[in-house]
Amino acid sequence: MSADQVDRALDALATGAAPKLPELSAVLEAELGSIAPVAPRRPIRQLAVFVAASLIYAGLLLAFLSLRADLGGLPMAWIVGAGLAWFTGFSLATYFALVPARGSMVPRWRAALVITAITSVAFIALGLNIHPSVPGVSLDYGMPRLLHGHGCLWLGLATALVPVILGAIFLRGAVPVFSRWIAATLGAAGGCLGGLLLHMHCKIADGAHIGIVHGGVVVVAAALAALLVPRATDRPFR
Repeated sequence: MSADQVDRALDALATGAAPKLPELSAVLEAELGSIAPVAPRRPIRQLAVFVAASLIYAGLLLAFLSLRADLGGLPMAWIVGAGLAWFTGFSLATYFALVPARGSMVPRWRAALVITAITSVAFIALGLNIHPSVPGVSLDYGMPRLLHGHGCLWLGLATALVPVILGAIFLRGAVPVFSRWIAATLGAAGGCLGGLLLHMHCKIADGAHIGIVHGGVVVVAAALAALLVPRATDRPFR
């Protein structure tokens, strides 16, 4: 719109006459004509699909890998309690990453930040301090051979991969602010699922391995997700 057109439009408004607006360009008309309605997010449905798909994926991995050899000799209270702790971390992180507060369209980044911090620290501390074993069956690498158990880190991250990708798909275009915190929480959720799988599969029972490697899966998955996932979630649907 030229300066003369603007002046004439202002003069027409001052005199009460309706100004003649310039016609839309063909390109803009084509863009407007191509706009299609987008279905709104259904967070609770997405949460249910996310949890179900993630657990099925982890269950298939565990079926392929087999249960830990020392499972029968470990205290059942510890097996159940630690398993519930991993599952609770997975569930809470998933909920805060995917489901916004009532009346809001934006995920709860503050709650997501808190649960990411808690899970990142709590499972390292849990593994370092509580690690029952079965003599002659469980393995004990200890700190000197900590790196010998690096395979559990990769297995935990592989378990976290599907939940993180699924969460990124669900949140694409829905996180206008603080996307890195939400992405980190998705990573923490996937890391907790990886920790749950390792809890049921890995027979290495020393505190250094369980705390640093198993618990570290949450930290590494959260950091990688915070780095990579916003590249997908920050892009609007097209």
